Amino acid sequence: MITVSVVDDDRMLIDGLASYLAGVDDLRLIASAATVAELLRTEPAPADVVLLDLLLADRSEPVENVRALRRLHRRVLVVSVVTSGGVARQMVDAGAGGYLTKDHDLAALVAKIREVAKEDVVISPEVALGWLADHDADRPVLSPQERAVLLAYASGMTLTAAARSVGVQPGTAKNYLERVKDKYRKAGRPAYTKLELATRVREDGLAT
Repeated sequence: MITVSVVDDDRMLIDGLASYLAGVDDLRLIASAATVAELLRTEPAPADVVLLDLLLADRSEPVENVRALRRLHRRVLVVSVVTSGGVARQMVDAGAGGYLTKDHDLAALVAKIREVAKEDVVISPEVALGWLADHDADRPVLSPQERAVLLAYASGMTLTAAARSVGVQPGTAKNYLERVKDKYRKAGRPAYTKLELATRVREDGLAT
């Protein structure tokens, strides 16, 4: 019997999975939670495989969520609507046993759970193709203004100082920064704080 826990804030998905797994002899859903912290508090026992949504409502960092579970020697299968090969690579590099896009049916999900339980690394086919074809698919395209504000703000400036250095009003700089954050979120690499934005600048070589 393979036990499964789910970290996802989509109740419809969780309820659908619970109903489906009720008819699968070798898998059993034992816990679900909206965040990793909640799962670790409420899970009755460590499940064999944790299904982890990439983007959660608490805006937690996906890589850190995977690492937190791996530090406890948990096997993780990331399930997401994001089809970026670069994002999948990040999750596997962080320790996830696999990455599956949510456009697959539940039968495919069950097959991937079984593979992760055996410690096989599994990636959905379309993500694997994207991974091979475009290593920069998860890098959002920023306008010159967005990039200038991002670099100034991520360097440690206040928003007002960043606006002044770029030559725009603070309200305009704020709009640019919000657009940058939205682009990173859509790319599957959310960055909500100044520290996270600075990390994205380093990761993407924007300062060079």
